[in-house]
Amino acid sequence: MSERIRAGIAGATITTGGSGWAASAHVPALRALPAYELKAVCTAHENTAKASAQAFGAALAFHDFDAMVAHPDIDLVVVCVRVPLHHELVMKALRAGKATLCEWPLGADLAQSRQMWELARERSISTMVGLQARSDPAVRHARELVREGYIGDLLAANLRVFPGLQAERGPGRIWQGIRGNGANPLTIPGGHSMDSLRFVAGEDFVELTARLATRVKQWRNSDTGASVGVDAPDVVSVAGQLQGGAEVSIQVATVPTNACGFRLDLFGRKGALSLVADSANRGPNILYSAQGRASMTQMSVPARFEADPGIRPPPGDPANVARAYIRLARALSEKERVDPDFGEALHMHRVIEAIERSAAEGRAMRPQQVGAP
Repeated sequence: MSERIRAGIAGATITTGGSGWAASAHVPALRALPAYELKAVCTAHENTAKASAQAFGAALAFHDFDAMVAHPDIDLVVVCVRVPLHHELVMKALRAGKATLCEWPLGADLAQSRQMWELARERSISTMVGLQARSDPAVRHARELVREGYIGDLLAANLRVFPGLQAERGPGRIWQGIRGNGANPLTIPGGHSMDSLRFVAGEDFVELTARLATRVKQWRNSDTGASVGVDAPDVVSVAGQLQGGAEVSIQVATVPTNACGFRLDLFGRKGALSLVADSANRGPNILYSAQGRASMTQMSVPARFEADPGIRPPPGDPANVARAYIRLARALSEKERVDPDFGEALHMHRVIEAIERSAAEGRAMRPQQVGAP
């Protein structure tokens, strides 16, 4: 590996047909960090690959993913494409022996995620998954406060996630209405937010019971005007228990008006903590706290919770992505375990699969027994 980590990113395109997360978050994050060089971009077509590489300042342009992962000047492969394509591209990157960062969700389902994790483990390849809330300074501060006993024994937690409904979408996003594609309110805002709960509490679910519903059953294709059937869940309700015995309630729902974003409340014997943001992973999260009978007040977050206090990450969508990249670079340099890696992604996919099965079968599920070998 060269002195700088040479990244090749699949999905970064200057066209507007896709979700734009690679171009709006990953590219600015990589370009802002001295530890990285945005070496290559890969898109589906030669003309867009060349145009995107020029626009983003990348030396190499690929429309053949196999060629990019085989190139000797690529140290890190970043997969930031539609979720149904994650498995194919990640497996190719791992077979090429390249360190790999894949956006969340890791796979379209638990089985795909397990295969990616198993191959990375078998070949001892460093991986990271795009659960960027773990890199948010306020989230990391909250985790330390819980571990140090600031709120005492955790008794209960409540997670509410209410993003805005997007019932009119172009062809780059309308595929998300199909449940089997693995990119919906349960997996994306729900997955990011539930992982934040797991991370801050420092505990996994031991049992959960869930209900799923699809309340808006049609979307409109903004390009064609046609109505498209939707079967992806847009209302998720979960009651569960964490390893330490804390009872948890979760509701995730896309709503057409007054969307209030992300809020996580943790209640202990000595106090309480709250994290509030428009989006857990995008941030910025704001941390509130109280002990005893005091009212909740906003806490300042010490600079040491920045991934690198000497680097100011770009504002907006790239901020937590950049922090994740900083932490990845440090782990690769020091040959340490990356957090969150594909193993952590597998844990979250088990939780999601347990929610799906609980809702379908009408019974409580134990996530760690779901999909176990």
